[in-house]
Amino acid sequence: MPRLAQNTAPAHNGPGRSELLAPKQLPVLNELLVLNQEIIACTRCPRLVAHRKKMGQVKRRAYLEWDYWAKPVPGFGDPDAHLLILGLAPGAHGSNRTGRPFTGDGSGNFMYPILHQAGFASQPTATHRGDGLRLLDAYITAAVRCAPPENKPSPEEIAACAPYLDREFAALRNVKVVVVLGKIAFDAYLNYLKRRGELKSKAAFLFGHGETYKLPHGHTLLCSYHPSLQNTLTGKLTKKMFLDVFKKAKKLIAVEPGTKEELRKPGNLAEFFEASPLRGSKLKVPRRNDQPRKIDL
Repeated sequence: MPRLAQNTAPAHNGPGRSELLAPKQLPVLNELLVLNQEIIACTRCPRLVAHRKKMGQVKRRAYLEWDYWAKPVPGFGDPDAHLLILGLAPGAHGSNRTGRPFTGDGSGNFMYPILHQAGFASQPTATHRGDGLRLLDAYITAAVRCAPPENKPSPEEIAACAPYLDREFAALRNVKVVVVLGKIAFDAYLNYLKRRGELKSKAAFLFGHGETYKLPHGHTLLCSYHPSLQNTLTGKLTKKMFLDVFKKAKKLIAVEPGTKEELRKPGNLAEFFEASPLRGSKLKVPRRNDQPRKIDL
């Protein structure tokens, strides 16, 4: 039975999320909902518009009965997230079909079981909107919102999406850790910091899987290879490598100032770090300049 694309896609974890939010949290959700409606209606890049629509018409044999989303794909997750995951762009027969990031393709099939194991997703599967998946303290977005030919957006297309990324990051006020998936996402995040005046130069940053940088404004940047089939099927990115990134993210969130009370439960990482000799380690050392600090955990 075909699953039909809807006219809108949620900015949050699903129906009823707004009912679970405190009144002070509703403005964040509303900002994201308004932003995502603008993203869905975007036609800034003629090449991308043509490609995503074409993929929705040609389809893949396995999905001939699907009504493809074939529009820009908005972000998805918890508006109060401490973890932000930044990817590249929708897959032509994945997110471009389902309308939700990393849903319905090989990359998502690799990623969501890892997020579930690390405690950032309610279930290990992501097949379609409405499948019950919720992100836990995490939000997923992308540098480019439309599926690009050969998964290669142009610099101009990345720049056209940048204002959406700026507004999204501004709305996600609780983010402490940013995981970038691949070099394009890495560059997109550093360019965002430069636009905000929080970073003068990218020269001190080198992309590599597992690289970790403490940023001047208090966020931590974690790098990962993209979970594309090209990387996962060749062994360039293994499940253990990917899980280690999100375990590290979990640890960093637990020790970040201002989040311990929210995460304080018997036996969790916040309790451990409260009493751990790791408190007061080099993670806490203040910086005298605006240079990033590479850290190893």
